[in-house]
Order: sequence, then structure tokens, then C-alpha cells
Amino acid sequence: MLEQARAMMREAENALETWKTGKEMNRLRCERRGIAPTDAEIRWSASTPAKNAITNNNFYVSLASMYFEAAAANYSRALYLRSRGTARI
Repeated sequence: MLEQARAMMREAENALETWKTGKEMNRLRCERRGIAPTDAEIRWSASTPAKNAITNNNFYVSLASMYFEAAAANYSRALYLRSRGTARI
């Protein structure tokens, strides 16, 4: 489960990087056109690629949290069973 959680975090990081890269590219494009940085940020935030990147980031972070919590629960259960001398896990 930890490997799955780590994979989900990598996907979340990729989505965040996509968002950051797109934001910077949009800022530069708007700068060349004479559009103010605040307007460029508003335009980027309203764009479909920005919304998709944020949605993907949120989705993968929630999956990673779920997997990390499940792994922690399994570990706690294993420690509890071990302390009781129960061989079944």
C-alpha cells in the first residue's frame, strides 16, 4: 500500500508541476502581449488546462492519503496482533 501511495503522490506532483509550468508559460505569453500579471493569472486560473491540473492534483493527493491511512491502519493492526501473540494478520 505504501508503494501505491507513493505512486499517487508522484502523480499529484506531476499535476502540480503541469499547473506551475502552464502558469509560467501563460504569464510569459501575456507579458509579450502587454497583459498585466494579475490578468494573466486570472486567465490561467480560468483555463481548462489549469482546472484539469488542479483537479488531478486534488484527486491524487486524496488517493495517496487514503493509501497512507490504510497502510498505517494495517501496521497498527499488525502491531496489536503481535503484542497479543496472535500469529494471524
